[in-house]
Amino acid sequence: MPEPTISCRNVWKLFGDEPEAFLSRHGGDPDNRAIDDGGYIAAVRAATLDVQAGEILVVMGLSGSGKSTLVRCLSRLIEPTGGEIFFEGLDLLKATPKELIELRRHKMGMVFQNFALLPHRTVMQNVAFPLEVQGIDRQSREAKAQEMIELVGLNGRESYYPRELSGGQQQRVGIARSLAVGPDVWFLDEPFSALDPLIRREMQNEFLRLQNMLHKTIVFITHDFDEAIRLADRIAIMKDGVIVQIGTAEELVVNPATDYVRDFTRDVAKGKLLTVARVMAAPLNEANGGLTIKASESVADVAARVIGHEGPVAVVDEAGRAVGSLSRDQVVDVLFAREA
Repeated sequence: MPEPTISCRNVWKLFGDEPEAFLSRHGGDPDNRAIDDGGYIAAVRAATLDVQAGEILVVMGLSGSGKSTLVRCLSRLIEPTGGEIFFEGLDLLKATPKELIELRRHKMGMVFQNFALLPHRTVMQNVAFPLEVQGIDRQSREAKAQEMIELVGLNGRESYYPRELSGGQQQRVGIARSLAVGPDVWFLDEPFSALDPLIRREMQNEFLRLQNMLHKTIVFITHDFDEAIRLADRIAIMKDGVIVQIGTAEELVVNPATDYVRDFTRDVAKGKLLTVARVMAAPLNEANGGLTIKASESVADVAARVIGHEGPVAVVDEAGRAVGSLSRDQVVDVLFAREA
């Protein structure tokens, strides 16, 4: 496997008096009692994860779980108390202030929930602003900004001010601005949570469209599991500063590591999430009516065909080879399974 773009090992963020000394006194791994007795707040506890190039890793959890703090540690917007963070092989915790500035100007893009647009600057000026900070001449930065404005579908609104835009349009400006520097890594902290449901869905679609074109390495924060399912290659679930499980949405639903993860995934429409490959049985000994379904299809997509078929249906891979079978009872178990 190639070297991850972002790698963090045993990262801690403690709030309190001289947290680095406290962490050192406890061998870099204080227990909950020591943390409480010392009067510390552990926003992130021993976090370890990798983010691969081109991957969308969604970090999720309830309010106060530590997800936003972790992502700010990954970009060193806040200083971790301990651990290691590597960004494209660079030890981020040993980077100089100048190196960090250059990383944020050229390698990192960030989008936050509150948009953070400059109210007295137009769309064009907002999108071009990070390039202006880099000292790029006006003609070049506006040409690049125009590309980004067109990319996010805001053609014709270059001279508008933020107050003249809808919430969804303002968020598109924020996205265009973060992309203007051509970042390798994109950090997004609940960027759509303040939007109305319909606009939020539209922005998720836009996000996926952009990723399909740009192939960025993305760390995306949300508390919404449905949003995570739509967007993520993998999901990291946090609770009380701890990463309790990392995996695909399918893995989290089928094999939750804790009751907390199980509660998070309880209301997921499993038929839409689970693939035939996840639930199929052994291949049939002989053909049954000639009907086949693909292992990569979702159970929901094949349900009507399987339920309406007499007996199990053969499952094939992309090359048409028989790899399993799926019965009516298996489909019903997935679609209408009750909690134990």
